[in-house]
Order: sequence, then C-alpha cells, then structure tokens
Amino acid sequence: MMSTTVPMTERNLAHAEAIRMLKARYFRNMDQRDWEAMIDVFVDDAVMDMRSEMAALAHAGLAVDPQAGLIEGRPAILQAMSSALVGTITVHHGHMGEIDILSDNEAEGIWPMRDVILMPEGSPVRQLRGYGHYHERYRRVAEGEWRIAHLRLSRLLIEWI
Repeated sequence: MMSTTVPMTERNLAHAEAIRMLKARYFRNMDQRDWEAMIDVFVDDAVMDMRSEMAALAHAGLAVDPQAGLIEGRPAILQAMSSALVGTITVHHGHMGEIDILSDNEAEGIWPMRDVILMPEGSPVRQLRGYGHYHERYRRVAEGEWRIAHLRLSRLLIEWI
C-alpha cells in the first residue's frame, strides 16, 4: 500500500479530496447512527475486517465472538455496525489520511484514528479509548462517486476505563 504509482495531477488531487470527504462522512454517519446515509459510503461487495477488534473486545470481557469480524457485503456491514453500537455513544476522529490514487477508479488509504466509545449500562467496562489506523481500499462506482471497498482497523493502543 501507499506506492504512489500515479502522479498527483489536478485530477488525482480532486479524487483524493473526494475520498477525504467520503471518510469524513463515514465518521459522522457512524457517530450520528445515520445508517441510511452510510449506504452511500460502501460499495455493494465491500469487506470490513474487524477481526483484531473482536479479539481485543473479547479479551476485555465483552460478549463478542473473538473469531468473528470478517464481514462481507454492504448489508452485512451496516447490520454489524448498527448492532455493535446499540446503547453506545461514540466519537471518531480521523487524522491526516495518506491517499494513494492507483487509477481513475481505484485508490488506497491509511487513516490514523482515535475513537472514544461509551459502553452501555451493565458492560464490564465503561469506556474504550482507541488509537490506531484504518487501512482502506476505494473504488469509484458507475455514478462517479468514491466508495469504500475494503476496510481494516488495526489498533495500536486501547485504554479501558
């Protein structure tokens, strides 16, 4: 990832800006629980890899399947996200994304991130503060809009409170 195989022309800068806006919508839609708007963030056959996240949550004593977390297809991703966040309050911040435009229709990105998740009443922990990176691949759909095709979260640090 991040090979910078295509030069940053004016057109590619416009693609990179569109991807930045896409990622901003991802964070906002998640925190506001706007699942209808989240439909336009992912391609139909998107893949979300949260396996390391599930293992960390299970290790903290939360009732999740540590083997789960590889989610395929936009409907399954939206269902998993909405179910996982029931009763929580979240704040997600993405920082200084590195975007590599591979072609007019494909790109990759890495986003440093920080999130705070306030857990529902009765959880073994009150709050998660996380730091890490989103590793993503993007595809431009027929309408010309960029969407997330593959997303993997890798955490560097989790603080349990």
